Amino acid sequence: MTQPSGPEHEQHDTDLRAVIGERRQLLGLAYRLLGSLAEAEDAVQETYARWYTMSRPQQDAIESPGAWLTTVATRVCLDLLGSARARRERYVGEWIPEPLPERTTWAGAPAGTAADPADRVTMDESVGMAFLVALESMTPAQRVALILHDVFRYSFAEIAEITGRTAPACRQLASSARRRVRALRPAEVPAARQAVLVRKFRRAWEARDIDALVGLLDPDATFTADGGGLARAALHPIEGGPRIARYLATLAGRTPANLIILERTVNGRPGLMAQWEGATVAVYAFDVVDDRIRSVWAVRNPDKLRPWRGSGGPDAV
Repeated sequence: MTQPSGPEHEQHDTDLRAVIGERRQLLGLAYRLLGSLAEAEDAVQETYARWYTMSRPQQDAIESPGAWLTTVATRVCLDLLGSARARRERYVGEWIPEPLPERTTWAGAPAGTAADPADRVTMDESVGMAFLVALESMTPAQRVALILHDVFRYSFAEIAEITGRTAPACRQLASSARRRVRALRPAEVPAARQAVLVRKFRRAWEARDIDALVGLLDPDATFTADGGGLARAALHPIEGGPRIARYLATLAGRTPANLIILERTVNGRPGLMAQWEGATVAVYAFDVVDDRIRSVWAVRNPDKLRPWRGSGGPDAV
């Protein structure tokens, strides 16, 4: 069959490429809003499903496909955030955003296909674990206003059109969200300094050196684990540097000989990964303030470790 040609066909191909090219931004937006790569994939797939169910005349009538996709994806995420709060109330133990390795591809791509650079979540401080945890304390509307404006540089007029609120209301939402972020997470230390502390933390942990761990941890530090009821993990946060150090030393004493702790980039920042027989069984993210570790987040839920190539293993970590 002869393919259509001419200016209209070329314009349609250009628009189609633009739609496909939006995928990385949509995935990054959805992940930041939802804190879950799996839910972000669902949101992106739902957005594209709505686009491709439209007729070509309907698509051609949309002046900016990218803006349309962003609007739909944001509204899908808002719906998911509403239901997520109810699900997390039933979640076993603490819920931590899903950790991402240094190079994260869109896991929704068909199996066996080559990784597409357009399917990667762009790493910056807005995907840092401390920032994502701060987002969890906000309302869905605050989260949307902050991410769209501060991260993706949308104007408040555009955000108002997407969310169905007024521009001044969106400005106020972003402002209150920004204050909350500043209160919960001071400025990040340079990655190189955090890497040094994480390396010292790993060595002290492996050596079961409680005094060294106490010296690395902030006196008011918090250790939070997420097993999701699928892996053994502390059900409640452990607070205080000395308590955390003793807890970690106890864990190290139960660790199998063939379990290894590796230094890895977690959500764009220095962190740790635990592997047992080649499978990733835990990922650790850190928040460092004034050269002390203030927060440790340990993700053990195997459903959240898919981007880390495998899960499962012993209950000792």
